[in-house]
Amino acid sequence: MPSRYASLTREQLATLVPELLLCGQLIDRSGMAWCIGEWGREEMAQIAIEEWMGVSPIYTRRMQRALAYEGDDVVTIFKGLQLDIGAPPQFMDFRYELSDPWHGSFTLAHCGALMDVEPMGEDYVRSMCHDIEDPTFDATAVATNPRARIRPVHRPPRVPADRTPHCEWTVIIDPAHPEVHPTPECVAFQSSRAASIELSPIEASQEGRSAYDGPLMSDFDFASFSHSALVRMADEVVLQMQLLAMSFIGALRRRGDDDVVRRIATKQLTGIAGVAARRLAAALDLGSDIDDVVRMLMLHPMLGPSPYVLARASDDSIAVEPSPAHEDDGWIGFLGPDSVRPLQAAVRALDPHWDVEVTGSSGSWTAVVVRRDEPAAELDEVAVTAFSTGTAFVFEPRRSLPITPV
Repeated sequence: MPSRYASLTREQLATLVPELLLCGQLIDRSGMAWCIGEWGREEMAQIAIEEWMGVSPIYTRRMQRALAYEGDDVVTIFKGLQLDIGAPPQFMDFRYELSDPWHGSFTLAHCGALMDVEPMGEDYVRSMCHDIEDPTFDATAVATNPRARIRPVHRPPRVPADRTPHCEWTVIIDPAHPEVHPTPECVAFQSSRAASIELSPIEASQEGRSAYDGPLMSDFDFASFSHSALVRMADEVVLQMQLLAMSFIGALRRRGDDDVVRRIATKQLTGIAGVAARRLAAALDLGSDIDDVVRMLMLHPMLGPSPYVLARASDDSIAVEPSPAHEDDGWIGFLGPDSVRPLQAAVRALDPHWDVEVTGSSGSWTAVVVRRDEPAAELDEVAVTAFSTGTAFVFEPRRSLPITPV
């Protein structure tokens, strides 16, 4: 099935893909606040660890295969980080250095996640920068080489308080290191439909790069890639979000009953639905009429990628059919006639007068976009997510340079 992103121009896609990466990072800003309220800070940190370790090795390998940069060295790890929703460009401003294929390091000149958490106090900073980062960095590296280790040189809490860069880490691959193995949850997710779904292949004949071969670049140059490659990247990034949501929901199910899971998962999806819709509309210069609203919904990450979530659009509605996404325990199970808030959050991001009326069943439903006389107030879930500095973050033009061993 063709990608819905194929309808965009190459220039639009070069703008959109980093936006999608940033939206993927903001999924946790949407979900973790509700976990803190339910179970406290320490359990929230454990949920985040399980969430990222459960799927980051899966989607990292997918992107390696898609852009033909599979390998077992530090360069491959760094390339993967540049296309990971855990490290969106500039917002998580990774600066890389290479000594040789097996030794490297990176600093974060700016860490948007730290900017969000630092005002909450030192305990929250330690939870993120120590408790969560230590196991999840290694889980990402294991997708490339199970003997890779990512270790801190320095990291927050910052001393002095305005220290830059925000942190520094070494990356070393050594045959003497014991192998790191995927978690049982990761092994289980490997059999999900999201992990194995086939996406549109990249056409090597188009203008622009079709693969991330050659040297590591200081900043990933999205504009240098072909239309076909950018479409595939967009679909892969959206699939990263779907996998992360599945892993988050799985972590919730290990702690709460169905009512708790449904409540928190729906809040997570509602918050990111509104913020992502807002950034998507701005990136693609969408207006606020009915055509723009329907187009935004068809391009929204919660309904993608197209082979995974089967949806079709009409003049004023979208219709969702049974699809591979319904076989996984993910976002699609929290959308439908009994769960309209995520869709409401998305359409109201373009104009608070818009609303949706959803009919059908949990597996097959139609959402009709309707206009109300009175504007709706911003949903609480969207306001919580908008606490993040990422909701207003602005990307800047950068020159991409090759990185060679020092």
